[in-house]
Amino acid sequence: MRIQSFGLLAFLLLFAVPVTAFTPDPPAERVPYAVDKAHTQVQFKVKHLGITTVTGTFHDFEIDLDLDASDLSTLQTSATVQAGSIDTGIERRDGHLRSGDFFEAETYPTLTFESTGVQNVNGNQFELLGNLTIRDVTLPVVLDAEMAGPVTDMEGKQRVAFTASTTINRKDYGLQWNRVVEGVNVVSDNVDIILDIQAAPADA
Repeated sequence: MRIQSFGLLAFLLLFAVPVTAFTPDPPAERVPYAVDKAHTQVQFKVKHLGITTVTGTFHDFEIDLDLDASDLSTLQTSATVQAGSIDTGIERRDGHLRSGDFFEAETYPTLTFESTGVQNVNGNQFELLGNLTIRDVTLPVVLDAEMAGPVTDMEGKQRVAFTASTTINRKDYGLQWNRVVEGVNVVSDNVDIILDIQAAPADA
């Protein structure tokens, strides 16, 4: 009888020991960031005659940015760029780029980007996946990116910065114009896109 009572007591004590429940870490919380246009650039580079590089800038753009700065995998972003704001420093060339030979800005006034995910995070470096639309052609792209910061500015705001780049074939998006001189394309098919973005939490 004592053996049975002891066994019953041990059984009850076993299940009376409190069990600490596993509590998963809370999901990262994204916050909206306001882009500082005074310290942000949307640029491209393309070879001319295969020997020199022409650099252009788009001055008119809007960028939405949401993330938890401690977890780059949370980054979500979208951008709208006005094609007509292109500036390579030569007005005649800019007019040609706005024409139907290239961006056809009157018919397709905007270039857009919509992120779809983040992969291969390594410290502050990562790959940003998204869809790029030019002249109503939408194709997936991967940008090599890096975050710098956060740092505190003179007003006490925590700022971060992103650099990102990718290379596209312009003809995939319908920018078909070209001439060949002595076997060399006047304008390269490949175009490098380079972004430098600075931002601070929107509610800061």
